[in-house]
Amino acid sequence: MSQQTRILHILSQRPSRTGSGVTLDSIVRLAKEMGYDQRVVVGTPKEDDHPVVGTLAKEHIFPLVFESEKLPYPVPGMSDVMPYRSTVWSTMSEEQLDHYRQSWRKHLNPILSDFKPHLIHSHHIWILSSLLKDLAPNTPIVTHCHATGLRQMKLCPHLTESVVKSCRRNDRFFVLHQGHGQELQETLQVHGDRVINVGAGFRQDIFHRKGRTTEDGIPKLVYAGKYSHSKGVPSLLKAFSLVSKEYPNCQLHIAGTGTGAEADELRQKMEAMAPRLVLHGQLKQDQLADLFRQCDIFVLPSFYEGLPLVLIEALACGCRPICTDLPGVEAHLAPHLPNVLELVPLPPLVSVDKPEPRALPQFEEDLARAISLAIKKGKLTEDEKLLSPFTWRAIFQKIESQWQKLL
Repeated sequence: MSQQTRILHILSQRPSRTGSGVTLDSIVRLAKEMGYDQRVVVGTPKEDDHPVVGTLAKEHIFPLVFESEKLPYPVPGMSDVMPYRSTVWSTMSEEQLDHYRQSWRKHLNPILSDFKPHLIHSHHIWILSSLLKDLAPNTPIVTHCHATGLRQMKLCPHLTESVVKSCRRNDRFFVLHQGHGQELQETLQVHGDRVINVGAGFRQDIFHRKGRTTEDGIPKLVYAGKYSHSKGVPSLLKAFSLVSKEYPNCQLHIAGTGTGAEADELRQKMEAMAPRLVLHGQLKQDQLADLFRQCDIFVLPSFYEGLPLVLIEALACGCRPICTDLPGVEAHLAPHLPNVLELVPLPPLVSVDKPEPRALPQFEEDLARAISLAIKKGKLTEDEKLLSPFTWRAIFQKIESQWQKLL
C-alpha cells in the first residue's frame, strides 16, 4: 500500500490500558510496517498528555486532555469501572455531555483539515464515533466494536437513540465474534455485509513461553483485569479460599487496578489475604507476559466480556485458561482450544453484568472445582497451531482487506 494512504485512528479513552487500546496499538504497528501514513487521536488525563501508540512519532499523536482547565473531569471510560480514574457515562449531566461532544469536535476539526485522511478507523459504538460523519461526511469510516458500546446502551438508554441513529451512518463495523456482530446488526439496523467479524489477536513477540519458570511445585493462579464486581473478582477470592483448603501452598497473583469505592473495598480484601495473594498493580504488556510465564493457571471469572484477548495471551505464555462460559468465549474461543480451555457455568444475571446474588455460592464452588481440576492436570503441552487464528498479523489482514475495499 502506498505511503500516501492516510489513516486516522480515533479512540475516546487512554491507549494501551484496555483491550481497545491494545487493539489500537497493534493495528498501528502493523499498518506502519505496510507503509500507511497514520495519525492517532486519543483521550488522556493531564498527567499522561504524551501517550505512546505503536511506534508512531510523538507529533503524530493528538491527545484530547482531560482533568484540565477546559475539560475538568476524568476521561469517560467505556466500562463503569476502569483501571484508572474515569467518569461514568450514566453520571454525566446533559451539560457535560454537550461539552464533551463540542470538545471533540473542536479537537478533531483542525486534524481532519490538516491531515485529510483517506479513511478513519474509530473505536467503540458510542458518542465519539457518532460524531464522525458530521465532521467528515465524505470520508470512509470504519468503527471497531468492543462490546462495551452495546453495554453502555443498556446502562444509558437515554443516549441510545442518538448514538444508534448517528453511528449507523458509518461505513463498516468490525466485531469480535459472530454473536457480537448479530447483536450489533440488530441494534443499528444495518445490513450484514457492513458488519465484519475480524476477531481479536495477541502479540507473539511479547506473549510466548520462552523463559517459563514454574517448576517449584507451588500452584500459582493469576488474574489480570480491573478490580470490579462485574469481573467476578469477589467470587475469585472466595473460590481461591476454597481451593486453598485442598492446596494450602497455592498462590493467587493479581495484575491490574481500579478506582472508586468498589475497587478500594476489593483492594483491602486482597491485601488482607497476603502473602498467599500477591498484588502486582497495573502492568505493562511485557511485564504481564513475564508474570504469566511464572504462573500455571489463568482465571477470568467475568460476568460480561466481548472476546477476552487476555485468555489467549495467558495461554501463549503457558497458562491453563479458565473462564466463565460467556457467549463469545464459548462460541469463538472454545472450539479452537479443545481440552485446554476450562469453562465455568455463568450464574443467572439480573442485569447485563450483575449476577443473581443467590446464585453466587454455587458459581464460586464451580469456579473452585475448575481450578482444582486445572491444578491436577498440570503442565500444558505446547501447540502453536491452536493459537495461529489469533495472531495480530492474521487479524490485521482481515482489517486491511476492508480498508482497501473502502479506499
